[in-house]
Amino acid sequence: MNPDLMEQGRERLSAHQDAQNPSPAAGGAGYGRRIEPGQLDLTHGRILYLDEVSVSFDGFRAIHKLSLDIAPGELRCIIGPNGAGKTTMMDIITGKTRPDQGTVFFGGTIDLLRHSEAEIAQLGIGRKFQRPTVFEAMSVYENLELALQGSRALSASLWGRLSGAQKDRLAEVLALIRLADAMERPAGLLSHGQKQWLEIGMLLVQDPKLLLLDEPVAGMTDPETERTAELFLALKGRHSMIVVEHDMGFIERIAEKVTVLAEGAVLAEGTLAQVQADERVIEVYLGR
Repeated sequence: MNPDLMEQGRERLSAHQDAQNPSPAAGGAGYGRRIEPGQLDLTHGRILYLDEVSVSFDGFRAIHKLSLDIAPGELRCIIGPNGAGKTTMMDIITGKTRPDQGTVFFGGTIDLLRHSEAEIAQLGIGRKFQRPTVFEAMSVYENLELALQGSRALSASLWGRLSGAQKDRLAEVLALIRLADAMERPAGLLSHGQKQWLEIGMLLVQDPKLLLLDEPVAGMTDPETERTAELFLALKGRHSMIVVEHDMGFIERIAEKVTVLAEGAVLAEGTLAQVQADERVIEVYLGR
């Protein structure tokens, strides 16, 4: 990291720590704080850091010297035209695609390029694709229970083994995604929006540190889109989130900081108003 990024990171981490643990005794960035086993190192105020990442497919440059950083608890929106590299970026973060060059770190010490997809998921990075993937013959509760147990084996022997804390966690997530009243309903009978919320809930029960969400409101009704915005704002601060979306109304509702990708690189970054006023963004994306 360059010195400017490190200094910005210290400031952002301090603000995040103050928000999470307001106390007169709260120190600065906590460089003397011991990182416990299994704890993510957020010393530099970055939960995710991509530096000069590039990848090509059969001569097509999908990502070109992409640099991006996400703060703990941040909700970052990513926009850009089709082919801008948004999906490839998420593929790289989750280990599905290996870049030709560059650095990808989760916290200050975990080099994601050294880990498999499964290992990255276990480290605390959850990804939701555009189309919801739920077990339609199973109830809402059973879907969440299966996700909590961390197994895709549809075995009846799994049921009934939840601890009190696990049951409390499921109840908390059901309330958060507003499906408590539908917990016994087969997932196949849910509306499109409800299936999206259920899949988000299946990620949340695993308590991910970073969520990647690809076009989460595509195909939703206006009321469903509004409820999703409320959900994301409720999750903000508890989880770091990267949201890729084309719905500008939804982006306006949830975004503090927006990154615009074009031709595999960052074209602009700032508030939604700032990027909407950028002539380069208007030319390659908003003006189309």
